[in-house]
Amino acid sequence: MNYPAITSFFDFLLPRFCASCSQKLLADEIVVCPGCLSKIKFAEDERIKSEFARKFSSGNIISDFISLYVFEKDKELQHIIHSLKYNKRFTTGKFLGRILAENLKQKIAGWKIDYIIPVPLHHLKKAERGYNQSFYIAKGLGKGLNIPVADGFIKRKKFTESQTTMNLKERQEYIEGAFKAKRNLNLKEKNILLVDDVITTGSTVLECGKVLLKAGANKIYAVSVAIAD
Repeated sequence: MNYPAITSFFDFLLPRFCASCSQKLLADEIVVCPGCLSKIKFAEDERIKSEFARKFSSGNIISDFISLYVFEKDKELQHIIHSLKYNKRFTTGKFLGRILAENLKQKIAGWKIDYIIPVPLHHLKKAERGYNQSFYIAKGLGKGLNIPVADGFIKRKKFTESQTTMNLKERQEYIEGAFKAKRNLNLKEKNILLVDDVITTGSTVLECGKVLLKAGANKIYAVSVAIAD
């Protein structure tokens, strides 16, 4: 079957556009054009080590974490993530998840993950947006790594507004107690991988990790598309 020809035919009827620059995609291009994808800054190992030490090492909750990219304001990755969060481009989330799987599979394999859990949205915010963007990233990642995605293990019980103007301590206090585990959830001896689109202070991931450890999880790990200051 000639898949490029079929894609070209459908692109003629319903053209696809880059999630970053809105340029029309070619038949062999998926979600993001090669030009935009090549401009996204990778997170170097030293940056990841530094961020782990600053955000997670003292809490003894997150055993390890990794992000693929660096989030830069008004750059390509921000446009891509915004297209997922606010324009209902679900395929963008799955695409980002597949990229994480392709680039980070060796690292994640060493963690021996049993379940992938997307960081949940509050039900009011989810109803307003219609979906949880991290769920689609988790789906793409889970498919790429052949690890089950567990969307209902934890819920966000506290509605939180944007935390962009808060410092680290304020964010930690604001998000405290925001999550709860599913009733009778038993994660004994299970290793969990939390997935988010962007990790900034790490406060949200830490709170999710606390709940999962209380439910018996062995170790909690975290992955995100990008790391931000």
